[in-house]
Amino acid sequence: MKNICFLAQFPPPIHGLSKAVQTLYDSRLNAKYSFSKIDITRNSRIFGSICKLVSTKADVIYFTISQTRFGNLRDLFFLLLIHIRKKACIIHLHGGYYRTLVDKDMPKWQSKLNFKFLSHVDGGIVLGNSLKYIFRGMIPDDKIFVCPNCVDDSYIAKSISDKITSTEFSTKLNILYLSNFIPSKGYRKVLELAELFEKNGKEDKFGFHFAGKFFDEKEREYFFNKKAYLKNVVYHGVVSGDSKTKLLEECNIFILLTNYPNEGQPISILEAMGNGMAIITTDHAGIPEIADSTNGLVCKKNDIDLQKVYDYLVECYDNRKKLSSVCVRNYEITKQKYTEGRYIDNMDKIFETVCREK
Repeated sequence: MKNICFLAQFPPPIHGLSKAVQTLYDSRLNAKYSFSKIDITRNSRIFGSICKLVSTKADVIYFTISQTRFGNLRDLFFLLLIHIRKKACIIHLHGGYYRTLVDKDMPKWQSKLNFKFLSHVDGGIVLGNSLKYIFRGMIPDDKIFVCPNCVDDSYIAKSISDKITSTEFSTKLNILYLSNFIPSKGYRKVLELAELFEKNGKEDKFGFHFAGKFFDEKEREYFFNKKAYLKNVVYHGVVSGDSKTKLLEECNIFILLTNYPNEGQPISILEAMGNGMAIITTDHAGIPEIADSTNGLVCKKNDIDLQKVYDYLVECYDNRKKLSSVCVRNYEITKQKYTEGRYIDNMDKIFETVCREK
């Protein structure tokens, strides 16, 4: 039995990366491999992490790398230790910004060290084929693997038959924004959209539901100042568990007009699809591999036309059969491609390949 040490971010806090790591760590692969972990969520504990990495007896290090300049310095030190100890190493990138960071947003000496240390790893994982370029020239092509994100089984609807009936006959369509309140995630544009519907007297036909965390008090003030005079906007706070499940069940269309630099492949989009929703998003990062025009509406990330989004939503309201067919298709795709089981199978194949070759 091969020993695999997770050098990774674990919950809390819960976000796409940490949840994916926890899902893998708790999976059935625990019976096939011997898993151990070094939680690198808190940099204040870096000394302890170094000691654990130096003393680990694992055969393989599974390492989720950072996309910030400071985090990268930490990662380079970890990679050096892994290389010195002659451990097999698989790095996993849960985003799409790393290559821009290396090529444009760090000193040349730091960039060169990234190229040097990544040349020694035994595998690099990205979220989609369109993101393979991130590691090209750093890791050999045959060592760059693809593993799409997944949806927790608990957040995939067991059935959407009742929801489809509601979608077809309800007098109101509910639009969901479920993400952090960061301007580049597009929440401000969704507020503008809600405002446009209210100005056109359609606030009774479209409800806009927001859920997520504020990191900046200015963004909180901006949101609630806008919300104060918008009748069709509801804020649900930070949701998880039953409250999140209920929100996913009640909404018909998901919207994420993101241009977030660190974006990879938002799990929130997959969760929405897994609950029978149409998707409105952008052609940013790894999104085009999970959502295109057959899944809803995809906007140009640098040229978002809110009138086009408005018109699409009106069309959804007027043509419920078409909307329902998109929702059903998204649900079926999620059950086929983006379940926990499929994610674990993909990761197992990568672990097998690296362990066999090493």
